[in-house]
Amino acid sequence: MSGGKLDPIDRKILAELQADGRMTNVELAKRVGISAPPCLRRVRALEEQGFIRGYHAQVNARDLGFEVQVFAMVGLNSQAEADLARFEQRCREWPFVRECHMLNGEIDFILKCVTPDLSSFQNFLTEDLLAADNVITVKTSLVIRCAKVEPGVPFDVLEARAADIE
Repeated sequence: MSGGKLDPIDRKILAELQADGRMTNVELAKRVGISAPPCLRRVRALEEQGFIRGYHAQVNARDLGFEVQVFAMVGLNSQAEADLARFEQRCREWPFVRECHMLNGEIDFILKCVTPDLSSFQNFLTEDLLAADNVITVKTSLVIRCAKVEPGVPFDVLEARAADIE
């Protein structure tokens, strides 16, 4: 479903929960200007419709001992759907791979990998990723620092687009 199917209260609920998924339903209802029971019904409907896919804690990887973050650009020998699906499934099984995106262009996939140290990443690279069926090239870039992490969507843009439609 597209964002255009949501009313302004639903969009406010999503924006508030994206900013703070731990707030109580009472606080959420107050922020969006409705009472708690209909707010809870709306949240449950948004969950059932798939607009809300889960609630997560944002953990500090470095404080937990994961010092190395690497983006790996992967080229495959075959882009047949069955081969793509097999590679995606394999990525889901590797714990160091935190994100896997199929791309259009020179590379087939970009993987975001998080490991405790460089030797752990090197072992993963040589023993798992490069050894995987259908992988023909891997180029890696080590993250020096992260300037921005903004999960979710920009609700101010969504609101502006919704205002243009209405």
